[in-house]
Amino acid sequence: MEYNVKKIESYWQEHWLKEKLFKVEENSLKPKYYVLDMFPYPSASGLHVGHIEGYTATDIVSRFKRMQGFNVLHPMGWDAFGLPAEQFALKTGKNPKEFTYENIKNFKTQIIHSGKGLDWEREFATCDSDYYRWTQWIFKKLYENGLAELKGVEVNFCAELGTVLANDEIVLENGVMYSQRGHYPVTKKVMKQWVLLITKYAGRLLDDLELLDWPESLKEMQRNWIGKSEGAIINFQVWNNKKSFEVFTTRADTIYGVTYCVLSPEHPNVLDFTTKEEYPTVIEYLKQTKQKSEMDRLIGKEKTGVFSGSYAINPLNGKKIPIFIADYVLASYGTGAIMAVPAHDERDAQFALIKGLEVIEVLDLPKGAGIETDGVHINSPLINGLLTKDATNKIIDFLESRHLGSKKINYRLRDWIFSRQRYWGEPFPLYFDHAGKIHLMADEQLPLELPFLENIKPSGDGTSPLSHAKDWLTNYGKLNGLRDTNTMPQLAGSSWYFIGYILKRHYGFIPFDSLEAKKELDKWLPVDLYIGGTEHAVGHLLYARFWTKFFYDLGYVSVKEPFIKLVNQGMILGADGHKMSKSLGNTVNPEEIISQYGADTLRIYEMFLGPLADEKPWNPQTIAASKKFLERVLRMYEFLTTDETKDLNYIYHATVKKVTTDYQNLSFNTAISALMIFVNEVYKVGKINTFYAREFLKLLNPLAPHLTEEINKVILKNKEELVYATWPTWDEKALSLDQVELVIQINGKIRSKIVVATDLTDEELKKLVLADEKIKLNLENLSVKKFIIIKNKIVNLVV
Repeated sequence: MEYNVKKIESYWQEHWLKEKLFKVEENSLKPKYYVLDMFPYPSASGLHVGHIEGYTATDIVSRFKRMQGFNVLHPMGWDAFGLPAEQFALKTGKNPKEFTYENIKNFKTQIIHSGKGLDWEREFATCDSDYYRWTQWIFKKLYENGLAELKGVEVNFCAELGTVLANDEIVLENGVMYSQRGHYPVTKKVMKQWVLLITKYAGRLLDDLELLDWPESLKEMQRNWIGKSEGAIINFQVWNNKKSFEVFTTRADTIYGVTYCVLSPEHPNVLDFTTKEEYPTVIEYLKQTKQKSEMDRLIGKEKTGVFSGSYAINPLNGKKIPIFIADYVLASYGTGAIMAVPAHDERDAQFALIKGLEVIEVLDLPKGAGIETDGVHINSPLINGLLTKDATNKIIDFLESRHLGSKKINYRLRDWIFSRQRYWGEPFPLYFDHAGKIHLMADEQLPLELPFLENIKPSGDGTSPLSHAKDWLTNYGKLNGLRDTNTMPQLAGSSWYFIGYILKRHYGFIPFDSLEAKKELDKWLPVDLYIGGTEHAVGHLLYARFWTKFFYDLGYVSVKEPFIKLVNQGMILGADGHKMSKSLGNTVNPEEIISQYGADTLRIYEMFLGPLADEKPWNPQTIAASKKFLERVLRMYEFLTTDETKDLNYIYHATVKKVTTDYQNLSFNTAISALMIFVNEVYKVGKINTFYAREFLKLLNPLAPHLTEEINKVILKNKEELVYATWPTWDEKALSLDQVELVIQINGKIRSKIVVATDLTDEELKKLVLADEKIKLNLENLSVKKFIIIKNKIVNLVV
């Protein structure tokens, strides 16, 4: 059989598509297995080799599980709405809808060419109106259940992009914020935005991380993002003012050391507490603060701030303490106000030094020790002599008894700003009447489709391009009102796409709120294996978990978590060891590799680079070696025989066990090594029976599906395709060898190899070693001082 790569691969790819061989079996009694790829954005540049790595890994697992008797769901779709498509449209002058679907067509063709086996009947794009109809429906449910609010919030605004950006969409350079896409300046701005109250789920999002089989580093990223702190809320009365303010602190026990309080510049009471004398200074300071990013404020070496002119009363000792406004305190932490203890906090100490404020030590600590060191309390009448835990509890009890404070768990996690001043996104399913009241659209009126616009350029002042769609804005039947001109963020569609796959059929989507949907979701959720990069740790993965918990609360799903097992693939670096990028000229086009060597070669090559989770440099010199291995596999079938080939018995069962275990552990590189060892052994023996020949194809098939199916059909003449063949099993008894090859060394250097029985005594072994002709020659005029024996492996003679 000739190895005509293009002919073989195109035949099988067309065959799989035509016969729909990877379609989920409806009403199957087989156990389910749901394999998921991270949602790809269909960029104009198409597939890159990093995509191939992750997509091949999931394809191997899905083919493996299918042969093991599972009903496998392995779908694909497109994260098509959002800023990347809109920016490309603005640069090229094209409409985003038109080229997005062109890109999808190209992306899909490339995925098919890679040999990936998918259920294409489950395919959809987030910009499909029958899909975003349900994204809009989900928003309605969030609003109806008090988890979506329209309010004025301080946001990251990018004038060049004309939209609000989430924290994970910006980068910080020298204290200045820039957009991740386009590298444009980002500033803080107060805007009326839709906000999803993810903070109401903070505790559950944190606690349920323990249920997940995820990389610990990724779980730690989410823990830090959620940022749980246990402490107390303490009320400070303002002197000569009926108002008061609350602070959150994790160290209520240090309250006797408070010598001043600080409000963040964004605190709602800043101007309430500012006296006439200090008003001009405070206003000027507020203007200066708006030019700084949160990160710059946190890490800035020079602490700045101004006096409000007002004083607070320490609730424990009644002392009058000044209230400052300072940007080292953030509105996003706690209440946006702090009690400052300069004796035991570095930032408070720096500020106190600059302002000449009092410092009172309240902990007896060794010199140089930080506040995290447990110490006896001093200068604290109520808690003198107590250590931290007891002192904290006593202070909180005192405050609670007098209604001056209470225990409190605080989270760093902020609510999800859900509005974008962009065109290419899901419209909000609502309108505002003449009084500004919000009215939700009825379910039967969904989807609210995005209107076609010639000009989608952002205004730069926060006005959405949809404000130009005059007919669309006011077209709401007999009701007098205006639609919302904002659209949803790109993450809206990707927060439930794994559910979309389950509900998708050739005719559309099973209604999310139907009994049929509940039955399907109960059958397929949670996702069994999710493979992708780490870049979505605190974005998509967090929001998908939030929405799943919301669906669980409403009874639409029966799982608390969407993705039980998640694996992060390592990045494939350029041949120069750097991250692949067009500017460095080190990118690799997978289509070119497939055209020259074939998809099976590319799949073998990428999986053999190293462990899936590791970063690996691209090495063009070794691609040909992967092709040669497959050619060697093909030539191996010239050794076919009807004989038993007992000499392959051990290596066959060992290979089945090794490859099965490695596929289960996603150790694809070592599975390939085991397959190579088997092929080498066949070449040594010079023959292979038809049973071992076909079982070997099953083992190799998940890695190289085209060639293995061709050999199975053309050479072995089998009518049953490998796709649904039964996975090989091994016999543990066959792995117990009667004989082994023993290495003989003299003073640590290999001098001979002999085959011996595995049950020999040391004395029997010594006699056989000394009787070996090569050893006799090497021992002339030498005397053996010692035998070092490693059972059934090595005998070393010290002479």
